[in-house]
Amino acid sequence: MDLKLEDFLYELPDDRIAKHPPKNRADSKLLFYQKGDISHHEFKHIENLIPENSLLVFNDTKVIPARIIMHKESGARIEIFLLEPVLPSKVHEEVMNATKTCTWKCMIGNAKKWKPDTSLSIPSISMEAIRTGQDEVTFKWGSDLTFSDLLTEIGKIPLPPYINREVEGADEDRYQTVYSRMKGAVAAPTAGLHFTNEIIEAITSKGIKTDFLTLHVSAGTFQPIKSEKISEHPMHNEQVWITRKNLENLLAAEKVIAVGTTSMRTLESLYWYGVKLTRGESAFFIDKSDPYSLEAIDRKEALNAVLQEMEKTGVEKIGGQTEIFIYPGYDFKICDGLVTNYHLPGSTLILLVASFIGDDWKKVYQAALDSNYRFLSYGDSSLLLR
Repeated sequence: MDLKLEDFLYELPDDRIAKHPPKNRADSKLLFYQKGDISHHEFKHIENLIPENSLLVFNDTKVIPARIIMHKESGARIEIFLLEPVLPSKVHEEVMNATKTCTWKCMIGNAKKWKPDTSLSIPSISMEAIRTGQDEVTFKWGSDLTFSDLLTEIGKIPLPPYINREVEGADEDRYQTVYSRMKGAVAAPTAGLHFTNEIIEAITSKGIKTDFLTLHVSAGTFQPIKSEKISEHPMHNEQVWITRKNLENLLAAEKVIAVGTTSMRTLESLYWYGVKLTRGESAFFIDKSDPYSLEAIDRKEALNAVLQEMEKTGVEKIGGQTEIFIYPGYDFKICDGLVTNYHLPGSTLILLVASFIGDDWKKVYQAALDSNYRFLSYGDSSLLLR
């Protein structure tokens, strides 16, 4: 399919971008789409719109304060943005619990002023940052604090660039989901920001099941598509974690609704990992081309293949990497529904929505604009059912 980027653009006025969260999480609007029909609701009543016998799947990643501002003796301001862990492990959980030292791949602001193999320091906490490579920084500190504790002291929550303001006190809480648990994301899975514990309780009280998996959202989620040919876009790589319970719940589910594009990408990646296992490939890495080059198999066969791999290796959870790229032409294997916010024009996330509901994405976005919905991370929500 020859896709043109211009077909996935729409006009988004700056005043429609939500720069702050609503006063209360549950105050968001909710657009409901099903079989071409659109209706408008309050998010706090989402349980009335979710089909019976559904499994609602959340991403429980937790945003880390990934922006670190340091200064040279000359006064030059250097911003270190943590992207992904390198040492002592590439597993977020292990690096966040590291003591004394760790290394991260980073984006460095004002990099010309910071030469490789030189260090910056924060004497008050006995910490130094050494630029050990073009895009790598090694942190060393003298206390017994974990790196997670250290970040709490020196880091800032990394708000999306389009919010275009400094972090405020409310962001520490509101740019996290109420169920965030696994530290490692540098951007929030924003579809989940609307949920409160009370809303989740209302959902489960109606017999709708819930489950939690992990995808550590990377900064690549904001990377614009620049390739003339959409399929050539260099898709970002993200770390995912799946439990045995996730697989058992998915195998028992009649309908699966992903809360957010990150949950959807994880679920669809899980399917393709199962396909690769049946082909004798054990590495959990989903290349962006895999869904368009591998032969599909039955959904339950794929999920059972992953379950068998976990039983064989004696683990309760399994981690991997995915750079799955979902764009029109993709055939969904796991997901029947999607809870999602409204995304940037021409982004990979617009392509994902377009692949899920076809050209009706334009109808949905126009309806949201016409009804004064707030857009992007702190904006309003939608529930899309195929």
